[in-house]
Amino acid sequence: MTLQAQKPVDDGEKAHWLAVRPRLVLASAFMLFLELALIRWTGSNIVHLSYFTNFVLLGSFLGIGLGFLRVGRSRRQPYYSPIVLAVLTIVVLTFPVTVDRNTEGVLYWTSLSTTGPPAWAILPVIFCAAAVVLMGPAELVGRCFPELPRLEAYRYDLIGSLTGIAAFTALSFLSAPPVFWGLIAAICYGLLLVPRPRVLYVGLVTVPSLVVVGLLLAETLTAGAIWSPYYKVTTKQLVQLGVPVTDIAVNGIPHQQAVPAYARLQWEAQYGLPYERASKPPKDVLIVGAGSGTDVAIALSKGAARVDAVEIDPKLRELGGSVHPDKPYDDPRVTTHVTDGRAFLERSGDKYDLILFALPDSLTLVSGASSLRLESYLFTEEAMRAARAHLKPGGTFSMYNYYRESWLVDRLATTMQRAFGHKPCVDVVSTAGQQAVITAGVTAADQRCAAEWPGAAPGTPEPAGDDRPFLYLKEGTIPPIYVITLGLILIVSLLAVRVVAGPYRRMRPYADLFLLGVAFMLLETKSVTGFALLFGTTWVVNAIVFAGVLVAVLAAVEVTRRFRVPPLPVMYGVLLAGLLLAWLVPNEWLLSLPVPLRAVAAVTVAFLPIFAANVVFAKRFADTADATTSFGANLLGAMVGGCLEYVALVIGYKGLLIVAALLYLGALALLPRKNSALV
Repeated sequence: MTLQAQKPVDDGEKAHWLAVRPRLVLASAFMLFLELALIRWTGSNIVHLSYFTNFVLLGSFLGIGLGFLRVGRSRRQPYYSPIVLAVLTIVVLTFPVTVDRNTEGVLYWTSLSTTGPPAWAILPVIFCAAAVVLMGPAELVGRCFPELPRLEAYRYDLIGSLTGIAAFTALSFLSAPPVFWGLIAAICYGLLLVPRPRVLYVGLVTVPSLVVVGLLLAETLTAGAIWSPYYKVTTKQLVQLGVPVTDIAVNGIPHQQAVPAYARLQWEAQYGLPYERASKPPKDVLIVGAGSGTDVAIALSKGAARVDAVEIDPKLRELGGSVHPDKPYDDPRVTTHVTDGRAFLERSGDKYDLILFALPDSLTLVSGASSLRLESYLFTEEAMRAARAHLKPGGTFSMYNYYRESWLVDRLATTMQRAFGHKPCVDVVSTAGQQAVITAGVTAADQRCAAEWPGAAPGTPEPAGDDRPFLYLKEGTIPPIYVITLGLILIVSLLAVRVVAGPYRRMRPYADLFLLGVAFMLLETKSVTGFALLFGTTWVVNAIVFAGVLVAVLAAVEVTRRFRVPPLPVMYGVLLAGLLLAWLVPNEWLLSLPVPLRAVAAVTVAFLPIFAANVVFAKRFADTADATTSFGANLLGAMVGGCLEYVALVIGYKGLLIVAALLYLGALALLPRKNSALV
């Protein structure tokens, strides 16, 4: 195997004040930190990206791959990265975007008006800018690889990536505004880019960095925003019909209002209907989506003796405690749980007279999953069965929202009918926005319907399930907007690779590594969505899963470095066996386990194929002739995998395991003959 360090390809690197190992760790940490920061910040100002979170991720993967492929083709420092970051910041803050409710398909917008550039104009700018910005740190990482043995370089790259995740997670925990992200980016640019010549360095690095920090500081000070782990939250004090109201917007979208209970009950009938449809006044109430506290205040006004208020966003809960005029969270009858609603149902053993899903509409996707929203697992048939299991005899379950489509009301009512075994009460309060309340008792005698629901209209889609939790997707296909967008992404990527890296034949010997990247991205997506179901869609779970994946990869690298592992064909067999195990273990069985046992079983099932896949990659990567080109091919494969994960909309998340298995078989078939018996 070719494990000897190679001569540095860039003479400028010899003058760097940082030794290669700490420089590699810092550059890798910066690369991942910058990627996460771009995803969070652009999504908070360009609402299209709240529903295309992996759009920036795909651009980042493209840029990282191009950065590695660019190594050796230029001696210049990647000064272009801070410049493009400054331009991107100016564009996003100058042209923020909100979108309307009328988009069809898997998208489910809730903003009332359209402002800013259309999606076709702003999204290509964001994608290309993200790629160019991330290409700079990736090039800095790639320049370190030839100076170290293959697996040692990969090891420090992974350590840096874990550091970047830890740093971003810490800032999320502290609810730090983006100005701190900008400061970290400026410091990293300053430490990593060689200041030679100094005049050029000041003009191309210092000035753009100061522009970014200054603009983000201005945004923080002028917008008065609160940055939660999920949203940019802004508030406005209003007076409606003589009643004080706090209007709450997230990522530029009207989201909630803190309104006195009496006023909300007078203005909108849906808030009182769950109590009217119950067979008895509820004493023990569970509210999922408690938010700023209005639903909690209403439950208290209806005589609840105990209210468990579940809210996933800690900042929205804090706002409810500080701005709601009824001060419901100060009431001793109320207990707050800052967690995911489905996770609470799966962990809690409490029983309730009323369980209420109070407009749970997250307006954002789980990071790292192309189509999974924070609330997706609340509206599956399995979730409603879990809710039924938490009802006392005579209890009721109810949900309400502005569904906007009659087929969506019917789909949810059908889901509830299957979970409870009888028809629910369906109250369409307003046909204009399909404002509806759907309620079911433990038995049909435990609900008081105004009229019998006639049943679902022809053409109503089947209930969503945990494997395909896409409530807002009417047809079992990939929406055309996604197909067109992903096709354009792939075309742009092909052209960019040709322009930056030269002829494709450079990567031809590493076609198997490309397929390994595609398959691993699908494995990672399955892990993220699986853990979201088992433990919640919270940002903490998400961060732990991403860190866990990197730890599994690092463990695979260390095992490969230090021990004699089986030949590649054998490791491919272990990998396929791990995929088969993941296919055979049902989510229902995992959810039935106590949380500690569930964690052990889930980690074993999810990380066995990830570990095996990375032993395969590490053995193959260690023997490559060109470290940066082979690594770049693998990263570009990950970008393609990010596009391919949209097939889950059709085949479900479990089906991704089959696609990954076929890709791994393809990688095995493309393995160069001289590598097939590597030991």
